[in-house]
Amino acid sequence: MWSAARHGLARWIRREGVELRKPSTDRAKPMQPLPAEQTQARRFGKARSARSTAVLEDYVELISDLLGTTGEARPTDIARRLGVSHPTAIDTIARLKREDLVTARPYRGVFLTEKGETLAKRVRARHRLVVDVLLALGVPQEAAEADAEGIEHHVSDVTLKAFAEFIRDAKDRRKA
Repeated sequence: MWSAARHGLARWIRREGVELRKPSTDRAKPMQPLPAEQTQARRFGKARSARSTAVLEDYVELISDLLGTTGEARPTDIARRLGVSHPTAIDTIARLKREDLVTARPYRGVFLTEKGETLAKRVRARHRLVVDVLLALGVPQEAAEADAEGIEHHVSDVTLKAFAEFIRDAKDRRKA
């Protein structure tokens, strides 16, 4: 059966006049050499750490938003807004407590410590900067907000500084 299918394909190619070419080797980019083991391990370790930190940052940012708008941040509200189960939210809140980012009071919800407030402000500023860069590049508002949620946790301070300069230069060009 496979040979009949191949034969039918060959007839179709001849009938349609399709020209089959081998991919040009001059267009193929040479493979980059691997970085040194320590360099690569450091990069992967940094990415793993960023993923772990991203969860904490999302929680702290949301808790700050909830406290600012409703006056309380209950684990059930946090779980629903982050799309996680209640036990997952409880476990992560326990981790936030161990990191001294939040305190929890029975029947009163979760509150940010001074350290948590500082982190929330930093995360919010970073989020806003990433959104501003995406908007300046022409990304629609809704997509920029959604994409910033993933990008904001994985950019280095060097990249954030470059983003800030890019936005400042873009504003200066608009004024001129």
